[in-house]
Amino acid sequence: MDTTIMLPPRPDRRWTLARQLGVSTAVVRFWGEDEWWTYDSLLRTKNRFADHGLSLDVVEDRPPMTNVVLGRDGRDEEIETVKRLIRNMGRAGIGVYCWVWTENPVGVLRTADEVPLRGDSRTTAYNHEQSERASDYPVDVTEAELWENLEYFLDEVVPVAEEAGVDLALHPDDPPVDSVRGVPRLVNSVENVQRILDLHDSPNHGLTFCQGNYAAMGADIPETIRRFGDRIHFVHFRDVDGTPESFVETWQDDGPTDMLAAIEAYREAGFDGPIRPDHVPRMLDEDHRDEAQAGYTDMGRLFAIGYMTGLLEQTDE
Repeated sequence: MDTTIMLPPRPDRRWTLARQLGVSTAVVRFWGEDEWWTYDSLLRTKNRFADHGLSLDVVEDRPPMTNVVLGRDGRDEEIETVKRLIRNMGRAGIGVYCWVWTENPVGVLRTADEVPLRGDSRTTAYNHEQSERASDYPVDVTEAELWENLEYFLDEVVPVAEEAGVDLALHPDDPPVDSVRGVPRLVNSVENVQRILDLHDSPNHGLTFCQGNYAAMGADIPETIRRFGDRIHFVHFRDVDGTPESFVETWQDDGPTDMLAAIEAYREAGFDGPIRPDHVPRMLDEDHRDEAQAGYTDMGRLFAIGYMTGLLEQTDE
């Protein structure tokens, strides 16, 4: 397994901190940059990381896909952009594409960002009842239509991923509830994830195993890792305490999941890909800055990398 970390596409202090931690691989998110999926943009980004001693292994971002998810006019044009991204990733030698099946206004939701944890560190939380007091999103789609649209999308992009040698790594819905503000969700249970994998029995059609989401689903984390086995292409190493409707993000070493057992399960499943910390608490003197929003501040991620490194060494054969 390669301990990695999510970084911006241009060098800053976080790149230096990653190297000082001994991290040699990176995950990139482009934070709203235009046309980042072109070959030239991806190649420059990959080479930029390489020139700073980092291998770019994962793109964790998504071109516009609202029409694709909702099955609207224009979806074929959006799918062509995703195909272009995948082909360009293959040409540039970037092996994993982390994506989500969620309509854009209904992404990751949190209802609190100052929940106290140990030593007065602060974390995020979600309360579904509070969230649902908001007006419904102006989106008209049924669960059955989302399934049809997803199958249409996968029929188009999985063969391209196979040809390009790129692994598609689907991230679960966050929060993994049945619907958010009137919009249904699909990637919210182990059973639905299995159904999605069964749509294409391809080794390139797999998962981002975000432990916190699967924990919120009530899944047994080590057992589920073994179940999905070699369909796991990327891991978000995090934990939550609670249910899909009400949960709190925890420190990686202080949640309900046996994290050592999780690492052992990855090894037994043969997973040898990138694994990164996700959604860490905020520590002393850290603020919600543009470059480090809630869940991605530096000090918590430094702790998580050290903790993960220790677990990996403990299970190293």
